Amino acid sequence: MNQQVASPTVRTTCPYCGVGCGVLATPQADGSVAIAGDPDHPANFGRLCSKGSALGETLSLDGRLLYPEIAGDRASWDEALDRVAGTFRQTIDQFGPDSVAIFGSGQLLTEDYYVANKLMKGFIGSGNMDTNSRLCMASSVAGHKRAFGSDTVPGNYEDLELADLIVLVGSNLGWCHPVLYQRIVKAKAERPDMRVVLIDPRRTVTADIADLHLAVQSDGDSALFVGLLAHLAQHGLTAPDFIADHTSGYSAALMVAEDWPLERVAEAAGVPPKAVEIFYSWFAQTEKVVTVYSQGVNQSASGTDKVNAIINCHLATGRIGRAGMGPFSVTGQPNAMGGREVGGLANMLAAHMDFTPETIDRVGRFWGSNTVAKAPGLKAVDMFAAMARGEIKAVWIMATNPVDSMPEADAVRAALVACPFVVVSDMSARTDTGITAHVRLPAAGWGEKDGTVTNSERRISRQRPFLALPGEARPDWWIVKEVARRMGFGQSFDYESPAQIFAEHVALTAFENEGSRSLDLTGLGGADYATLAPTQWPVRRKPTARMFGDGRFLTPDGKARFVPVLPPPPFAPPPGSFILNTGRVRDHWHTMTRTGKAARLSAHYAEPFVELHPADAERLNIRRATLVRLSNRHGSAVVRALVTDRQRPGHLFAPMHWTDQFASSGRVDALVTAKVDPVSSQPALKMAEVHAEPVNVRLYGFFVAASRPTLDAGYWAIAEAIGGLRGELAWFEEPADLAAWLRTAFALPDTAAVQSVRDARSGRSSFAVIKDGRLVVALYAAPDPVLVSRQWASGLLEADDLSAVAVLAGRPGADMPDSGAIVCSCFSVGINTITSAITQQGCSTVEAVGACTKAGTNCGSCRAEIRGIIHARGLQAAE
Repeated sequence: MNQQVASPTVRTTCPYCGVGCGVLATPQADGSVAIAGDPDHPANFGRLCSKGSALGETLSLDGRLLYPEIAGDRASWDEALDRVAGTFRQTIDQFGPDSVAIFGSGQLLTEDYYVANKLMKGFIGSGNMDTNSRLCMASSVAGHKRAFGSDTVPGNYEDLELADLIVLVGSNLGWCHPVLYQRIVKAKAERPDMRVVLIDPRRTVTADIADLHLAVQSDGDSALFVGLLAHLAQHGLTAPDFIADHTSGYSAALMVAEDWPLERVAEAAGVPPKAVEIFYSWFAQTEKVVTVYSQGVNQSASGTDKVNAIINCHLATGRIGRAGMGPFSVTGQPNAMGGREVGGLANMLAAHMDFTPETIDRVGRFWGSNTVAKAPGLKAVDMFAAMARGEIKAVWIMATNPVDSMPEADAVRAALVACPFVVVSDMSARTDTGITAHVRLPAAGWGEKDGTVTNSERRISRQRPFLALPGEARPDWWIVKEVARRMGFGQSFDYESPAQIFAEHVALTAFENEGSRSLDLTGLGGADYATLAPTQWPVRRKPTARMFGDGRFLTPDGKARFVPVLPPPPFAPPPGSFILNTGRVRDHWHTMTRTGKAARLSAHYAEPFVELHPADAERLNIRRATLVRLSNRHGSAVVRALVTDRQRPGHLFAPMHWTDQFASSGRVDALVTAKVDPVSSQPALKMAEVHAEPVNVRLYGFFVAASRPTLDAGYWAIAEAIGGLRGELAWFEEPADLAAWLRTAFALPDTAAVQSVRDARSGRSSFAVIKDGRLVVALYAAPDPVLVSRQWASGLLEADDLSAVAVLAGRPGADMPDSGAIVCSCFSVGINTITSAITQQGCSTVEAVGACTKAGTNCGSCRAEIRGIIHARGLQAAE
């Protein structure tokens, strides 16, 4: 028998957030892949977050789409590609090019994006290609273009370490961009005089490093920065020479801002005037200021104005394009920036060119096409609305899940169901979007793909393959190329490799550029694609670290533009309603098609939940860990109550990750109104108006099982566990026979012995099925939320020689210590282990706990939680 050996280590790039961390992937002899941070990559210098560290645990073929399908039946590639190309061609011939559309994703590589955009806008002749980047970055794009004349991020990550003041606006950096967060933590430890201001309605874990937290009400950040501009001008703290020589529009912007004195700002933002005064004084007195903003700014009906209000303050002080200063948009997806570079948004053509007669002609000549789209296409929300009206009759969705991620997600699902022809390219065999598809195409996933991505600091990095393509999966660029060929465009899509596509992209950025466009990759022409090192664009002769330091911008007159911004009126929902803010949790990614495979990533939060303030919970009679129904005219969701003072009263937070694949009713974006920013068309995903009420539950349950059940319960949520699954249950009507329910749900044979115990006084019961000393299933039920330790119970799936008594007891014996709920996902360290280190080992600092348990010593995202446990234990000791 031949013995397998480990393969060489491959340098690649993480597929999660826009930080763009370098990863070292080493396939092992047993088929697993060892994952480590790349110490030489300038984005992360070897650091990885919990999600990145667990990448090796997400590479199984479970749930993979491995073969083309037509109407749910396996098909050959020729059959599937012919069906796609033929239907698109027939639809275009009958209804015109605007009757078809492509909806892509920041999960696509730049080469995939380039070919898809070229097909739609260059040869089909419609602008109808948009992506899920519309949901996260469109307002930044629009704000950059209004101010700078181009979609260009001025600074880089090093500026975060060089700044003396960092202002985080609508950014939970600690959870959503943990590696950047750790770079700031390290810099602050080395330079204690560095200050951090957090502007966010929630007291997120990022507040752990904040010297000042402004808990603004929704959209209150607009007033803060408009008022800051007025404050800087009134106190003579602007840069008059920079304003005069390098900007335009200052007087108009200031005229609006002057109506916003500090007291009015404080009222509009919902924060104390003294806190606003401190923020203003710190910004005014500090030369090196970086303002980092993310989805809390972008995902707003006034997101573009927010971006420009921030940029206005940096332009007024000349704090842009120099070390340690500038406005900094951090992207949510691994290749949101790369998609923007090649025209992945409906209002962009290609290579950062807009739809003008000059650029349409230029791109047409470069591509050799006389059918280039003449106008922008439909943007995400409008695209699905047009589909619902029957105007779009064929759509191709690539590497994304809009049935869960789009606002008014139920209406999006209905639009796809009604659409005559839906194509989905994905690596997952079953997603809520894929279920609606007429044709499903198996796409390559991370570890199999070969191409480039661009991170938030304009740095192009390679994703390199280290796994063979499974089944009949193919790269997205190849799939698009084959459809283009069958549609009659083969001569212009004769690509044999991603290197060839990248070279064409490089050439287009340089074509007739001559400094008029910041995206210029001239210096990469002829570069060795295989060994391409992480490189910041523009690359004319050499990479450029910072932009606009010379005061020259990409506007017609070379000057940056101030934009007058009028803050929106405060959003106050009717009495009895709440403002729902959606977002991410630390250990999950988008709709969990990848992270949902890793048991340790589900250990921190294993089911959908809603954060609400204790006062609101008391008023509504919502008890901790009970179920809450969120509803409005668009839809409803049933989620777990997490009562916390991190929330403002009247505000709720619910993560957007859970889908019908993981929970019975957890799709929170079904509740979000499809209201968009008028400039960028980015949806306001942070400001849904919802009603909240307790759910009348007759019986709660929790189970661990070796195999996946078929669940029939009012509420359920499942998550991976090592050796099987774990799940939460709730019945709105109590089953007549819980043992019979168990047999049906878990398809137990008649020969399986179901052992049980029941406490008649409390109504609690436990059930266990054990075969040959191994657990098949354990179920715990109670009238109140089940108190069984989830980590201990999940650990039973790995145990040998189990006895029914130990399982039915619902608590560990002395020989099975319980680590408790997971706090540190990187090293699977639970709260009981941390508490023991504090109480038994005398650990009184986060560093000491880390030295004792390893918790918090990798990505550091759990450090705030550890500090909270230490603080709580200290208070108990003092009582």
